Amino acid sequence: MSPRKKTEPQEEKELSIEEAFVQLEEVLKQLEEGECSLEESFRYYEEGMKLVKSCHDKIEKVERQIQVLSGEDEE
Repeated sequence: MSPRKKTEPQEEKELSIEEAFVQLEEVLKQLEEGECSLEESFRYYEEGMKLVKSCHDKIEKVERQIQVLSGEDEE
């Protein structure tokens, strides 16, 4: 069995969207390998969902900024 790199939970630092996508890809790879326990799978799933939410929030923030800059903001 080959050694696998475990993704450790990151400290609460602000990740760029690119960094979040890289980490999300690593989490997905670990889940797809299917060689982790149920508890590890749950931790990977939880970490992945946090990363997805972080990416979603960043994209929404940029969309709001674009709306404000283009004069489409709703008040």
